[in-house]
Parts: sequence; structure tokens; C-alpha cells
Amino acid sequence: MFEVLVYLFENYFEANIHPDQHTLAKELSAAGFEDADINGAFDWFDALEAMSQQETQATIASPGILRIYSEIETKKISSESLGFLLFLEQAGVLNPAQRELVIDRAMALPEAISLEETKWIVLMALWNQGKAGDYLFVEDALFSDTRPTLH
Repeated sequence: MFEVLVYLFENYFEANIHPDQHTLAKELSAAGFEDADINGAFDWFDALEAMSQQETQATIASPGILRIYSEIETKKISSESLGFLLFLEQAGVLNPAQRELVIDRAMALPEAISLEETKWIVLMALWNQGKAGDYLFVEDALFSDTRPTLH
């Protein structure tokens, strides 16, 4: 399913092209993607959009709260990914509500999440919220061969 998400983002959503789901489903199927993955990707993006519009003021108003990850989260999301999320939060790229959105979307995927996949999820979440400056930072981190350093 993750491949469908990246394909949709790169070929449609990033360019602000939003064909109806029926048309997209036909094109994705013709590209060789499975129906279950296509439908899962549509549901994933729908949930991302819905969650992006909800910001919990209590979470945002409390930026120094320590986030403790559950055993299920640490088994699914790589330690490198969790470190990257911490870096983004400390750098002011993600606020606590955005971090939780990224974690939720990572947990919604059927497979374990690597650092590269986490970067894509962050990129999609920030793009969906219209965070252009943050988007460019994460895009650079996504395609750069070097790891970002917090100074």
C-alpha cells in the first residue's frame, strides 16, 4: 500500500491534481497496483485530510511534554524513525499534534515503518497542511544522503 501512497503523492497530490477516486482507481489498477492497496491508500489519505483539519489546542499548548511510545508503536516504527520525529519536533518543524498525526498515519500502514517511509509520511502530512517552508526542509531531508544535524 505504501507504494500506492507515494505514487499518488508524486503524480497527483503534490501537483495539486485531484481526479475523482474512480478515475484514479482505474489509472492505478492499469499501473499494476492491487485493488486492496488502492482502496487502502484512498482511506489513508482521507484519514490524513480529516485529521489534518483537527488540531487539539491542549496538545499544541504543551510543547515540552515527553512522548512515551507504546510497545506496539516501537515494534512498528523503527528507532531511527522515532529519532527523526524527535529531531523534527526539537527543530520546530513538527508540533506535538503534527507528530501524533504522523504516528497515527504510520500505525495505519500494514507493514513496519522505516526511516525513509517516515520521511515520506512527514512530507505528505506537512504538504497536506500547507506548510510550504517546512515541506522544503523535509523534502531536502528526504532526498539528501546526509542526515540532518541539530545545532
